[in-house]
Amino acid sequence: MAEPDQRCPTAESTVRLCERIREGDASARDVLIERYFGALHRWARGRLPYYARKNMNTEDLVQEVLLRALKRLDGFKPGEKGSFLAYLRQILKNRIHDERRKYAAKPKEEELSDSIVEQGPSPMERAIDAEHRERYEKALATLPAQHQEGVIMRIEFQFSYREVANALGMSSANAARMMVSRAIEKLVESMGRADGPN
Repeated sequence: MAEPDQRCPTAESTVRLCERIREGDASARDVLIERYFGALHRWARGRLPYYARKNMNTEDLVQEVLLRALKRLDGFKPGEKGSFLAYLRQILKNRIHDERRKYAAKPKEEELSDSIVEQGPSPMERAIDAEHRERYEKALATLPAQHQEGVIMRIEFQFSYREVANALGMSSANAARMMVSRAIEKLVESMGRADGPN
């Protein structure tokens, strides 16, 4: 969901809520958590590896990241519209990476029987998925900042075009649709170039 402050004139802006949190207002913290939890949870779902979920599920991870981010608001510098969501996404991305590293370094606990069928994706599927994600992230970084945010909001956070327009201060859902479509075309071209000639 987009930042309500841009859809609803009575809702407080994210910047103002951050100021209130810095002043010690716990109710402002609760409003921001509610505002961003759903979008971050949708984005993180499937990115936390299945082997890391036995100690921490995706909801707990998102909650932890939100609370950590709101305690350290000095690291957030308000800029373009949508910048707070990008700030939270980066913290969450880093935290997921930490979980992956933590479990990669752990020794295997025990040998399993060959008759047990793994419920998650195969090692090959995980490797392909990681390779695609890395190519996507590299290609995304080549886009202008507003295009990156539009793609992230539309594809990763599943925002509607109206929500993308509101979050980025664009004139209409159609303007957001056109911008995101062009950005996705460039993203696909860039990912295709990364594949090299067939």
